[in-house]
Amino acid sequence: MPLLRSLLAALTMAVLLLPHAAQAVSVMDPFNVPLAMDGGTAKVGDGIAYADGARAKLDVYAPEQRGEPAPVVFFIYGGGWSRGERGEYEFVGRALASRGFVTVIADYRLYPEVRYPDFLEDGARALRWVQDNIANYGGDPNRLFLAGHSAGAYNAVMQALDPSFRAEYGVTMPILAVAALSGPYDFYPFEYGEVRDVFGQAPNPQGTQPINLITAEAPPMYLATGTTDPIVRVQNTERFAERLRARGVWVTTQYYEGFGHMEPVLAMGAMWRWRMPVLDDMVGFFQRFGAFPSGVPYLAVAPEEPQMLPDSIAPIDQIVSELNAMFQPIED
Repeated sequence: MPLLRSLLAALTMAVLLLPHAAQAVSVMDPFNVPLAMDGGTAKVGDGIAYADGARAKLDVYAPEQRGEPAPVVFFIYGGGWSRGERGEYEFVGRALASRGFVTVIADYRLYPEVRYPDFLEDGARALRWVQDNIANYGGDPNRLFLAGHSAGAYNAVMQALDPSFRAEYGVTMPILAVAALSGPYDFYPFEYGEVRDVFGQAPNPQGTQPINLITAEAPPMYLATGTTDPIVRVQNTERFAERLRARGVWVTTQYYEGFGHMEPVLAMGAMWRWRMPVLDDMVGFFQRFGAFPSGVPYLAVAPEEPQMLPDSIAPIDQIVSELNAMFQPIED
């Protein structure tokens, strides 16, 4: 732990002192310090092209010890559809790999380069790559789970609810379940500038809303959010879950008391996992729907007792506040 604390202290202070306009270091970097991430995992694919274009790249993470084909999680990061990089979420890829999943994290085009629905088409292209190639990385394409945070949760849910995107690119592998963290599912009319910019030109605005696309064929969904999220209000998840249940879709909700927008995804990483059991909750949900047919979930490395780093060493709460401040609210 002394080396880890030293690394976190140095990197945290560097992040906090950098001007926002010239950040060569990402504010997410403290969560991606090698010693702060899960062991027993490997990055087995780095910057693989899934289509043409500078942002059409993906990374693949897997358990170091691999035998039988593993279940696959396709994780989509958030960022208001205007920011984000796959490398910022390495800690998520390794967290899921430590529990036995081959994990794919793909970049997608962002505003202002594109608007709705282009980033969903990118997701479908990346899923086609998964369908065609993931077996080469130890994954089973027939045990596919989608997961995402914030705008990425929206993207994941839309891939599950609107089959037209996957059909356009010949994606036929089944989606067994979806885990969505802090996601917006019902935010029309578009009241804030960032959302209006991305969705305002959609010819059918109601058709952009996941809450309007639910059918009885939707896969099971795990919806989690912080109860004090200032970006996507908790009522958004509540309305979506109620509509899913009304259509007969299996839905599990988890409300993390006193936490905001970024905390659920950050708590997937080893460094902040003591704050809430989101990784265990997500893996348990996936297991319910066939992640590990043997019934025995994989664990790469036995978890250590959680250790809280004092604020004087790693002021993580300050970093979380900065991350939350980067986003505009999506709804009132």
